Amino acid sequence: MTVNDLPIVAFFKHLLDPFIIWSTLILTAWLYDEDFTSYYLVLVIITFFVSTYIYERILIYRNWRKGRLFAYMRDTVVGWLMIIAILVFLGYATKFHNQFSPQVLLTWFIVTPLMLIASHITVRSIVTNLYNRGKLRSAIVIGANENSLAFIRHIAELPFLLISYQGFFDERSSSRIAAGNFGSQSDESDDPTSAATITRPDDFGSRLGGLDDVVPYIQKHNTEMVFISLPMSSQPRIQKLMDELPDTTSSIYFLPDIYIFDLMQARFEYIGDTPVVAMNESPFIGIDGVVKSVSDFVLALLIIILLSPVMACIALAVRVTSPGPVIFKQRRYGLNGEEIIVYKFRSMTVTEDGATIQQAKQNDQRLTKIGGFLRRTSLDELPQFFNVLEGKMSIVGPRPHAVAHNELYRKLIKGYMLRHMAKPGITGWAQINGWRGETDVLEKMKARIEHDLYYLKNWSIWLDLWIIFKTVWIVLRKDNAY
Repeated sequence: MTVNDLPIVAFFKHLLDPFIIWSTLILTAWLYDEDFTSYYLVLVIITFFVSTYIYERILIYRNWRKGRLFAYMRDTVVGWLMIIAILVFLGYATKFHNQFSPQVLLTWFIVTPLMLIASHITVRSIVTNLYNRGKLRSAIVIGANENSLAFIRHIAELPFLLISYQGFFDERSSSRIAAGNFGSQSDESDDPTSAATITRPDDFGSRLGGLDDVVPYIQKHNTEMVFISLPMSSQPRIQKLMDELPDTTSSIYFLPDIYIFDLMQARFEYIGDTPVVAMNESPFIGIDGVVKSVSDFVLALLIIILLSPVMACIALAVRVTSPGPVIFKQRRYGLNGEEIIVYKFRSMTVTEDGATIQQAKQNDQRLTKIGGFLRRTSLDELPQFFNVLEGKMSIVGPRPHAVAHNELYRKLIKGYMLRHMAKPGITGWAQINGWRGETDVLEKMKARIEHDLYYLKNWSIWLDLWIIFKTVWIVLRKDNAY
């Protein structure tokens, strides 16, 4: 999936448009009291592939994205007429046209483009509302040159990308940038013939500082997207940035000169019409994020309903066996490194949440009478399904660590903060592979982080289901959670 597909265009291409086309056919058949036979199912499948190909070729989604409403409506109708022509040709060529009701097909042919246009206009109004309410992803650019200038202009021209450009970082002063010295980020290169001239120094927006100011700015403002636009001659500077940026949760992209890259060797994405290369990106962007959130909410709700008697019994047992609150609340890092409050059934006599927190260990004297049992069976984690309903956690994802532990390990393990590019989970890939419980040595935490990053790089809904299944099986057999 490309950045251009995020989040609205992907929604159209992969979910909304196929649903509109299929549901219109099914509804039409039902209205005419026509049986929905296997031939109609084949028609649905063929239409999906043909419509995807046609609409991609006539750039219907680009016109929608750029706000060309009448051009988009024209392309929708023209594209649908091309789809009808192909379907009619295939129907007569295979002699399957007699298997369908002419009334159903004619009504479907007429109503479908109207439904597509209406649905897109509705979604467009929703996106406009999001834009007006400031529901945007914050972005910065590193490097002032022709590529970055074109990119900045694209963001300004395409508000439906929902990106808020904050400014740029560059080693040179605004006066040198305005003079047209684009050729290099090094102080030694001042050849004005290597780049074009910018007539206004504010074309790039606000200069936020030099390269050494990037990471502090991101950490202070929780910037979500970083676009690096430095020349290849600045490779040491790029490498320095890539060593420092993993200590943030920003999605990182590179704005390349497409003429010096072998496109077969790089995964290009697009912001508007500007090509970029994704370097660090969350897997839960666009339609994948929708799938993840919906599946989390549905599963969490079902689990809470099914296990509510069990949770009520545990709450009563915690209350009766030891003084203190039933629910232990602790600050953890959530999505993008933001602090969240995570719920657990209290299993200890202490409720630590300060600058120094001692991890639970085997035969820990702080455990309550039922605390050891709750932790071994992970029943103490059940209240976190309410965190999932709140949208703060996922059922599957990197396990959240206490804030004090995050601040400790982010300094010791390179790329540690990348695990926060996803919502923390109740269970995860690391936990079902044995990296659950106390991390008394650094190597254990490193192994856990390696597994977390593997999960983020290889996520699929099927991997989530496998992890849930393995968790139920493993957690009752292992005892390395204290």
